[in-house]
Amino acid sequence: MPSALDLPAPGRLVVAATPLGDSRDASARLLDALATADVIAAEDTRRLRSLAAALGVTVTGKVLSHYDAVEVAKLPGLLSDVRDGRTVLLVSDAGMPAVSDPGYRLVAAAAAEGLPVTCLPGPSAVTTALVLSGLPVERFCFEGFAPRRSAERRRWLAALLAEPRATVFFESPHRLADTLADAVAVLGAGRRAAVCRELTKKHEEVLRGPLSELADWAAEGPVRGEITVVLAGAAPTEAPAVESLVGAVEERVADGERLKDAVAAVAQATGVAKRDLYEATLTARP
Repeated sequence: MPSALDLPAPGRLVVAATPLGDSRDASARLLDALATADVIAAEDTRRLRSLAAALGVTVTGKVLSHYDAVEVAKLPGLLSDVRDGRTVLLVSDAGMPAVSDPGYRLVAAAAAEGLPVTCLPGPSAVTTALVLSGLPVERFCFEGFAPRRSAERRRWLAALLAEPRATVFFESPHRLADTLADAVAVLGAGRRAAVCRELTKKHEEVLRGPLSELADWAAEGPVRGEITVVLAGAAPTEAPAVESLVGAVEERVADGERLKDAVAAVAQATGVAKRDLYEATLTARP
């Protein structure tokens, strides 16, 4: 059995942000990493090679696919590469890996083994949208992609009813109109928001205003491109009247939740007393 002195020094895992659309946003460190990495794990190998070509970089390392469906299967090989002294570069299609993209499993596994992990910072749809929203964003939360089904989406929005921080999330252009309509129903027509489309690309567009106006715009369709939405945080107010929350409770019940569980969830999200909300719900029923 070889001793510790016989083993190669470990390489490192490099997690790198790639441009959202404009290749000129690539950092000098990213260019160097693309040219020198021994292995590049890319969400889409074709897009990776197109980016390298646009940047004038010759990729000399091994390029392999690293998307959601194969992420777990690729872990052993990539970790072995790092253990054997190779530099593994991890990139997604755009923005930062592991932020609603593959990557966190590899980072967690490498960190758990004590293998070197570093990050090349760069473009992010989240922070770009926050800046362009024109909303107070000193504090914010990121929610990934909005739920696909309306019932789940409304429950998710109900949890944001009293959220004081700005909320950022991604949405498909094909579901944006439905999501904004649900947001109007749950959060109110006047809640301010911003819809950011095709950030950093030729047809970049940012629409700002109350949810009702944004919902009307999206309903006219069709909406195209990659979408990031920013919701303003809830204004600091007293807890809402329990009667106004009965609809949110009944939405959850209609989707299969027990009444007590639905009441508890809405009460926790909005800061009202569970007992008062339970009684208001029973009173409102025919």
